[in-house]
Amino acid sequence: MRLATFVHQGQRQVGLVSADGQTVTPFSLNTADAQRGVLPLIEGVAAGKSLPAPTGGALKLADVKLEAPLPVPRRNLWCVGRNYHEHAKELQGSVFKNNNSNPAAWPIVFTKVPECVIADQADVLLPGDDISPQIDYEAELAVIIGTGGKNITKADAMKHVFGYTIVNDVTARDVQMRHQQWDMGKSFDTFCPMGPWIVTADELDGQHTRVRCWVNDEPRQDGRTEDLIFDIPTLIETISRGITLYPGDVIATGTPAGVGLGLTPPTFLKTGDVVRIEIDGIGTLQNRFV
Repeated sequence: MRLATFVHQGQRQVGLVSADGQTVTPFSLNTADAQRGVLPLIEGVAAGKSLPAPTGGALKLADVKLEAPLPVPRRNLWCVGRNYHEHAKELQGSVFKNNNSNPAAWPIVFTKVPECVIADQADVLLPGDDISPQIDYEAELAVIIGTGGKNITKADAMKHVFGYTIVNDVTARDVQMRHQQWDMGKSFDTFCPMGPWIVTADELDGQHTRVRCWVNDEPRQDGRTEDLIFDIPTLIETISRGITLYPGDVIATGTPAGVGLGLTPPTFLKTGDVVRIEIDGIGTLQNRFV
């Protein structure tokens, strides 16, 4: 299933997207639950409930405004750095030039604040050169946790996955390097486009899919999740070590090679640039930088 959050006639709703991606049929949710997007459905399934039945007539997607499927995640998004082999190599001479750690030893885990999430087709706000002139894109598959848990083993990890979506882990590179930790450079307002919807795990195997990215229709990134240094079960096991994961938690799994920082010379985003990300089995996430 593809589960979307959208606005129709001024009201936020959650619905089931048709197989052809042309329509969405709303679920019957009260106003408070609808404000939380798909999260109440995830929580319900985790508690053993069935998804509510879609009600009313199907709406054309062209007649609604898609929002991020989780408009405000329940807490910070978990994110993983340097998690594709080729991406780790392309950054060895830049952000990691003084870092001699072995990228295959442990995942690099950081977070993004939930308030930076925006929707497909929403504008990403460049902060201005006085704050950061080095804004970069990162196309990523994001895992949505269904059943929560703590100290989850790799063998059981995929049982805890509700589904998947796309995120663009937008980054202020100079801020990322300046503070020697990543949360600030990753958490500017609007720096986490998410969408267009969540695809449930019964319809997509996130361990075997393709992640691509274009900037102004120029191909930049193209990687397969089989090339992750740390696969999805390992990430879930690692992040849940001593930390309880909850339904609706988001884990962004890392980005393939081809980010702006890794180009020669480094090429950062400017006003008017359009970044388009496609993940096989999910769809397209596109945003303009202004």
